[in-house]
Amino acid sequence: MLFWAAALLVALAPGGAQEDFRAAAKEYGVPESVLLGVSYLESRWDSHDGRPSVSGGYGPMHLVDAEAVPQEGHDHTGDPRGDDARPMRIAPAHPPAHPGARSPTAAGDAAAGDAAGGSSSGDSAAGDTAAGDSAAADQDAPTLQRAALLTGLPAETLRRDRAANIRGGAALLADRQRRLGAPLSAEPTAWYQAIAAYAGPSFAGEVFEVLREGAERRTDDGSLVRLPAAPVPVFRTTSAANTECPATLACEWMPAAYKRFGKDDYGNHDRMRTERPIDYIVIHDTEGSYGGIPTLVKDPKYVSWHYTIRSGDGHVAQHVATKDVAWHAGNWDVNTRSIGIEHEGFMARGGSWYTEAMYRSSARLVRYLANKYDVPLDRAHIIGHDNVPGASASAIPGMHNDPGPYWDWARFFAMMEAPLGDEAEDGRSVVIKPDYDAHRPDFVGCVRKRPAKLCEPQGAASVWLHTEPRDDAPLVDDVGKRQKGASTYSVYDHSARASAGQRYALADTSGDWTAIWYLGQKAWFRNPPDQPTAVRAAGPLVAPVHDKVKVYGRAYPERSAYPPGVRFQELTPLPYRLGRGQLYSLGQTVRGTYLAASHFNPAKHVMVRGRIRYHQIQLGHRMMFVKADDVRIVS
Repeated sequence: MLFWAAALLVALAPGGAQEDFRAAAKEYGVPESVLLGVSYLESRWDSHDGRPSVSGGYGPMHLVDAEAVPQEGHDHTGDPRGDDARPMRIAPAHPPAHPGARSPTAAGDAAAGDAAGGSSSGDSAAGDTAAGDSAAADQDAPTLQRAALLTGLPAETLRRDRAANIRGGAALLADRQRRLGAPLSAEPTAWYQAIAAYAGPSFAGEVFEVLREGAERRTDDGSLVRLPAAPVPVFRTTSAANTECPATLACEWMPAAYKRFGKDDYGNHDRMRTERPIDYIVIHDTEGSYGGIPTLVKDPKYVSWHYTIRSGDGHVAQHVATKDVAWHAGNWDVNTRSIGIEHEGFMARGGSWYTEAMYRSSARLVRYLANKYDVPLDRAHIIGHDNVPGASASAIPGMHNDPGPYWDWARFFAMMEAPLGDEAEDGRSVVIKPDYDAHRPDFVGCVRKRPAKLCEPQGAASVWLHTEPRDDAPLVDDVGKRQKGASTYSVYDHSARASAGQRYALADTSGDWTAIWYLGQKAWFRNPPDQPTAVRAAGPLVAPVHDKVKVYGRAYPERSAYPPGVRFQELTPLPYRLGRGQLYSLGQTVRGTYLAASHFNPAKHVMVRGRIRYHQIQLGHRMMFVKADDVRIVS
């Protein structure tokens, strides 16, 4: 027994990356805990196999090479307003992502201030750093090139070699400290201003949160890294006065455009006179870099969303007041009852570079908004853009797929202190809950020019769904999404996927396989007891009371509810039908509403309230609605 325990301690002993952090800290006079804390927020100590982040950062220290900032444009095709009564008359622009002559942790704020009228206010607890200004003036030069000058190492070495990359980060922090006229102290708190100069005061405050909490994980190259918890002080930042953010999160105000253009049109959101009910918080990714955001949100002919969160440092910008309706979901009913949050990133590479800093900022913001608007912290209400239903049959194929299978929902909800999937052994539902890091299903299409190429293996939150309980069985088909051809394994095709936190009615089991009711059929996924991808759960279900129950993408009122002058919105069913014997999880019950908003003056908006009750169900990967009279609730 003693021999086994000793062997276990040897197996778990820190080494590899831990030694690299220790050596770099000693060489440059930076406290090891500070170096570890900064790196944890930027990369969770991962190297990402030398691949750049969405903002052009490399390695554990996220050293930024401006030339590596992706050039893909922002993906807001279709009609994100999603209102048949007022379709967008001018197609949204698709400017390329900001090429970034500087580190994005600096470029974003500068652009925000000049292009969108963004403002910053408030001081940090340290006393002399503006909270809204999340980048220091000395970050005009890309950090990778600056690290090369400071260390004498080639840029390519800093990109690819873990130890060199960590040395580069340590050199940058020491350089910031010296330029502030401060000593290379062994006391972590003496480095707050240097960290704030490195990546902004909000980021610096979060670093000290990490130091207080401690962290431990095995990195993507197999190294076990530990950061022991330490009793360090709290450094608080403040938000701009007109933003809606928690007290512990620095936010800037970067307003979206609201003005007329042409004869009858205006954009790019709808203002409301009073607070509106909020049922959903929608998680998006930008499919572009943060540098392009200020230009987009000030364009009245483009779309809008409420907040953007930057990847490199978790900086938050608010664009639209939460009481106002942003055009982000592609479904007007969802738009009128939701808040949209964009996250800098690309869904096809997200798992490797949705950063810890961004997750932490997003979790704080969503928890704050959920508390403010009484939104339940579950996957029926905190949804991805890929869970928003098509408003009509013709809209389904064009609905968006972000944030995609690499968004770690379990990690996100754990940060909000609302862990996914309370287990119930005799429950008639299952909650999808794979071990994100260990669960690495195959996807294709991460490289646009090579759609058949397998994506790099990485953790994922989704499971594949088959027509039978075997790996070589076909994937289930989504008749609405894929009107021609079968479902695919593309990272952009969720026709046959279920995602972490989603609750489905249990349909069957067979050996290591579990079946759920999905789009009117049994859908099977591998769920072995020794490596489960789902847990049994309880919760209300609905059962169709007749065959061919119709399904809807919007919960709109009946014709008689519409007053004179407001055009009736047809209750158009989607191309799915439910039958007797099937069960679907119930998310919430609502009465039909429709916001008639076709006037620049919000005083002329009309909220139509009906009597029809709808149940929100988890039909496929997306939520949808059924009329309450067509189903019965099964407790």
